[in-house]
Amino acid sequence: MSRVKSGKVTHARHRKVVKQAAGYYGARSTNFRTAKQAVDKALQYATRDRKTRKRTFRALWIQRINAAVREHDASLTYSRFINGLDRAGIEVDRKVLADLAVREPEAFGAIVAQARSALA
Repeated sequence: MSRVKSGKVTHARHRKVVKQAAGYYGARSTNFRTAKQAVDKALQYATRDRKTRKRTFRALWIQRINAAVREHDASLTYSRFINGLDRAGIEVDRKVLADLAVREPEAFGAIVAQARSALA
């Protein structure tokens, strides 16, 4: 059987990994073996943090809504506000509510008033 040289294929594979590691510190960006480890770990973090990002943003939206609700009505809490929205039949997700609270305080105030009246 004839000898097979894999120089081109190996070089291309190494180049691909080192290209992914561009910008890493020290040998992690140039040395194939350490670059491969660094890229593998970075991809693991990316996979994990795509889930974490969703949790983090939901928490941020809840904090913004809570602050805006208390600004409009000091006695109303976030959970009571969400309960009032449910009773009033208003189906707006937290992302939109947080955006309204920041960009359109008057419209958010009207929603708070509707939720408060549904609770009473």
